[in-house]
Amino acid sequence: MSLSPPAEPPVRASQSSLATQSAAPAETLPYALPDLVCFAHLHWDFVWQRPQHLMSRFAQQGRVFYVEDAFYHADNLIEPHMEVKERQHGLKVLVVHLPDHLRHNEEASEEAQYEVLRQYFTEHNIENFIAWYYTPMALGKSRKFTPALTIYDCMDELAAFKFAPPALREREQELFKKADYVFTGGHTLYEAKSQQHSDAHPFPSSIDKDHFGQARQEMPEPADQAGIAHPRVGFFGVVDERLDIELLRQLADAHPEWQFVIIGPVVKIDPAMLPRQQNIHYLGGKDYQELPAYLRGWDVATLLFADNESTKFISPTKTPEYLAAGRPVVSTPIRDVVRPYGDLNLVHIADNAKDFGAAIEKALLQHQDADWRQRTDDYLATISWDQTWQQMVALMQKKLTATR
Repeated sequence: MSLSPPAEPPVRASQSSLATQSAAPAETLPYALPDLVCFAHLHWDFVWQRPQHLMSRFAQQGRVFYVEDAFYHADNLIEPHMEVKERQHGLKVLVVHLPDHLRHNEEASEEAQYEVLRQYFTEHNIENFIAWYYTPMALGKSRKFTPALTIYDCMDELAAFKFAPPALREREQELFKKADYVFTGGHTLYEAKSQQHSDAHPFPSSIDKDHFGQARQEMPEPADQAGIAHPRVGFFGVVDERLDIELLRQLADAHPEWQFVIIGPVVKIDPAMLPRQQNIHYLGGKDYQELPAYLRGWDVATLLFADNESTKFISPTKTPEYLAAGRPVVSTPIRDVVRPYGDLNLVHIADNAKDFGAAIEKALLQHQDADWRQRTDDYLATISWDQTWQQMVALMQKKLTATR
């Protein structure tokens, strides 16, 4: 079973998504890595987030193959075969197509996927490569390969998500044994995974400042947001079991003078469960390129996360993205938001509807706070996806050099 995308999304990737991103400054770090094969549970074109930020940077320096979950046909008229989709910088998205009769035969399905991958690897001389995992479930189709290096980039506690495969925890233990490094998407997740792997490293959510910084400049108002009154309180991300829909409902009831703008696809939950007050506006998924224009029109940005198992280890990418856009931010007490953003008084933290509403009222006045803006920019200057990518490359080069 595949997992629906759990991570912190800007909401839908397009082939032009990198147009506003600065190229990784390879001149600051001599680059010498093998091919990279990424096994992912997230579709490349669904959301633009951690895998896309990192893999697109690797693809500027060498060959990258992004292996998605298999696609099962509704009939048995096809033989297992590979679909290849080319994306930014020559990155290739690989999708194995399978007949319907393999859908409920996990062992046979994984063997069929391995054979299709093996044949593709042979045809394209993919021999010396780094295996980069976002999901332990991909081991079933890949454990027979012998990569030069194995990386587990653990961006979420996938076992805590809705509809997680029962075998996920067992597969993760297998991946821990294979992995040369474990990278984690936040410090809370690092605290957990470093107890299970001796060479774990925290790489929290980072930021493309130039892209989201566009929201600080004049931009055309998106048509579907233009008619919404101010003050606007916004949220973008996947609308799933992590969103605190009861908090949203209570805020909308208590503050009819505010307009709540929710951007993102609804995944894994029944849309009928969502609150439907007149001052809540669901605008659906938006392309990564469009997000700064929406952010510019918000008065306050929020992280409306519930307190449950699926949010215990998250490190929301949207936190620095909101701040880079110049938006005041209010969040529920997610640990990787409290540390460092709450502790540095860059983000307001509140754990109930009354306090959250009071925090929004404060945040509505924060645009005038030059000290907050300066402190925010000083902190954002210390992080970037380029820096994260360079630090990961340095670790991998160190390990590869040591094994020669």
